[in-house]
Amino acid sequence: MTYSKTRAYKKIKGLKKRIRIVQGGTSASKTVSVIIWLIALAQSDKSSTLTSIVSESFPHLRRGAMRDFLLIMKEHGYYKEALWDRTNNVYNFETGSQIEFFSVDQPEKVRGARRDRLFINEANNVPFSAFEELEVRTKEFVFLDYNPTNEFWVFTELLGKREDVEHLTLTYLDNEALSKEIKDSIETRKNRRGWWQVYGLGQLGEVEGKIYKDWIIIDEVPHEARLERYGLDFGYTNDPTAIVAIYYLNGGYIFDEIVYARGMGNKQIADTLLNLKRALIIADSAEPKSIDEIRSYGLNIIGVSKTRGESKSDTFKKWSIGVVQNQQNSVTKRSTNVIKEYRNYLWVVDKDGRVTNVPEHQFSHSMNAIEYPMTSLVSVLQRKEFIANMPRFYQDQQKAKLNPAR
Repeated sequence: MTYSKTRAYKKIKGLKKRIRIVQGGTSASKTVSVIIWLIALAQSDKSSTLTSIVSESFPHLRRGAMRDFLLIMKEHGYYKEALWDRTNNVYNFETGSQIEFFSVDQPEKVRGARRDRLFINEANNVPFSAFEELEVRTKEFVFLDYNPTNEFWVFTELLGKREDVEHLTLTYLDNEALSKEIKDSIETRKNRRGWWQVYGLGQLGEVEGKIYKDWIIIDEVPHEARLERYGLDFGYTNDPTAIVAIYYLNGGYIFDEIVYARGMGNKQIADTLLNLKRALIIADSAEPKSIDEIRSYGLNIIGVSKTRGESKSDTFKKWSIGVVQNQQNSVTKRSTNVIKEYRNYLWVVDKDGRVTNVPEHQFSHSMNAIEYPMTSLVSVLQRKEFIANMPRFYQDQQKAKLNPAR
């Protein structure tokens, strides 16, 4: 990826008021452009300043804005290892200025020392109370960026309410560094009115076909939670391998990300699982050879059972999703890829704008790794109840699978 100064950067640099709101669609270079400008300011300061870059959780920050910051510094030849304080997550510029990183789930940081500049990344995932605590302790200006997937406090508390607010909307067209492949991929979704409104045009809207809702983000897996299963969705070059641990506690389930990575062979997957507490692994049955190889390393792994509603057929896929959504679900804050996919897991919308029963592939990997083991925990009675409500032409076929001839 190239971190260059795009039209988005030039527009962001032109903002002058205290509260600088950067709204935009996917691949609009919002975060990268803000960070490039903050770096440029820190490098040219005549007297030392402190800039805080903040996000909803530290795992989210580390895999997002902090990663972008370090890659930008290295790509442009600015980075010096001796100036990066890994313990405190602070970069010390030669001008004496600093850029620090922390998350809003660290109350002592939110209500702590003052700063000169502030950037709240993906502000729609941050409480208004945290914004107020941070903004009142900031001397110069505040950047906020987000995808406008829903109305939140920027719209209700800032826009039209304060005179010191500037509001900028960016789209993928403001990022001329974007590859043709990604640009074309974005434009293939023009027929999806809700998606295009938000992610294409960067305008406030509601993305149609969102699959999961109302999951709770928690700090960590409580020690009293019971490990039930691991879910495994295979990937390699184009798609990531996803492994998610499933825990049970007080009538609800907790999802904890173990792996989300490309290029993992079966031996690497097995080595990862062998270093974890043992539990039954439910994997994608489309790869029986991989399952057999992983089993050969001494792991208890099986493929998803089609009679349990875990196949990728449209009807059973929808049921599997229903099984998950009907539970009380939580996800650990370190599970950044699970959280990202949860927020972006959508039903496919056909060319006529109708929502189908087929999930989009792009954000399905860790979701599959959750659905496989969750459906394996469903009772036979629930499966029979599901069959009773299926269209008639499915029933005889499915009853035969659940009650094979003796």
